[in-house]
Amino acid sequence: MLPQKNNVAPLRNRIIVKVAESFINNRFDNADNIPAEIMPDGTRPYHASLEVDRNIIRQLVLAIMGFSPDDEKNSTLSLKEYGKKALQREKLLPSKLSVITDACAACMKQQHVVTNFCRGCIARPCQVNCPKGAISFTEANRAQINPELCINCGICMNSCPYNAIIKVPVPCEDSCPVGAITKDENGKEHIDNSLCISCGKCLRSCPFGAIVEPYQIIDVLKLLKDSNKKVAAMLAPAVLGQFSGSINNLIGAMKKLGFDSVFEVAVGADITTEKEAAEFIERMEKGDKFMTTSCCPAYFRAAKTSVPEIAPFVSETHTPMYYTSEKIKQEHPDFITVFVGPCYAKRVEAEDDPFVDYVITFEELGAMFDADKIKVDESEPLEFTEISCYQGRQFPVSGGVAGAVKSLVEGKAEMRAETVDGLTKEGLKTLKRYALKGCDSNMIEVMCCEGGCVAGPGCLAMPRKAALAVDKYVKTGIDLNDKLKNSK
Repeated sequence: MLPQKNNVAPLRNRIIVKVAESFINNRFDNADNIPAEIMPDGTRPYHASLEVDRNIIRQLVLAIMGFSPDDEKNSTLSLKEYGKKALQREKLLPSKLSVITDACAACMKQQHVVTNFCRGCIARPCQVNCPKGAISFTEANRAQINPELCINCGICMNSCPYNAIIKVPVPCEDSCPVGAITKDENGKEHIDNSLCISCGKCLRSCPFGAIVEPYQIIDVLKLLKDSNKKVAAMLAPAVLGQFSGSINNLIGAMKKLGFDSVFEVAVGADITTEKEAAEFIERMEKGDKFMTTSCCPAYFRAAKTSVPEIAPFVSETHTPMYYTSEKIKQEHPDFITVFVGPCYAKRVEAEDDPFVDYVITFEELGAMFDADKIKVDESEPLEFTEISCYQGRQFPVSGGVAGAVKSLVEGKAEMRAETVDGLTKEGLKTLKRYALKGCDSNMIEVMCCEGGCVAGPGCLAMPRKAALAVDKYVKTGIDLNDKLKNSK
């Protein structure tokens, strides 16, 4: 995937802020000006012309307003008219990823290519090890690959002592672990939503920003500006390190934005820890080979559609988002709940969660602050409604979920944990192998994003920086074991 620092991210952020400002300042009366404001006359276009660039921005604006560009291809409505539709909307549209066709570069088919670093060596391991005999040598003693025979296995690339053979990927296709992205007859990419697991890896991988999702930022802003609504924010623990200032400054900034209460999802993670520890002990006592733990709906869907062999081993315990929102609705039935987190997949999870009303990402929250001229580090430091334990705080980093569960299992059952760090094609193969042939571990933590939720597609900070902030916050938390003992 693309690193967090790239030119697509700030460009997209500018557009999100512009849309939010258009809502806040004049309820979208000037929405039709947004493409030209982002790409004014005289700007060097990224594509064939400024007109093409502005049309791409228009489609991205539609997504930010909560619409799917795929569903609006033949529409003649203006952005102002779409804005009015967004203001009148009472029910969210189904979450799905789509490709802005004009922005898609129709990348060449994935292939391996011999560069001019080939030395025509006598060993010729590329040719010797090719399983399909696809490599021959020219009269100039240079290796060449027959694309008709090549199966893109990469053996030649890994065999070359000069690294003279490279893989030329299609970034979105290469990142998709389930093969949901394919080309049409014109080379443009399309997403099969019946296969898509909503992991969002393609969102982070496309260097043209051509893949989008319907946002919920406008729906949430509408609620925050309505004095008759009570809105509760649920902050995922991956938020540490995403914004300037302290976590308490962030709570203050969110109150200033209009949220009535801010709840720590790590409290829900503590509930998940307790229930999952009990489930693990029960499964081991009845002789299960292992159990997998994950808070990622992308993994849950993959277990159903792509690797059904692993489904019997998936924990039945709910996610921290579920338990946090359930707790809020029980204590405050009139609250509208908004989960604030690092990824797109949570929007899909929320569609089946009776307690979660809306989901926005850290990227959307940051744009809301910018549009409302709120500086996080200058906001009044406030406290969470309820404070979490260290176990729940460590969920967003790889190994954190299994580590939290293990802290409650110790002394009651033997736990041998490992982490599948990244829901990749290889990761899915590993899970399938474990399901069919078993493994040495009896607890498998599955993280969809490499490094954990701190590397989610909706994050703002570099994953390592965020992980360090999470670790620092974890060390300030109390032990869930002590809390449970004191509550008895």
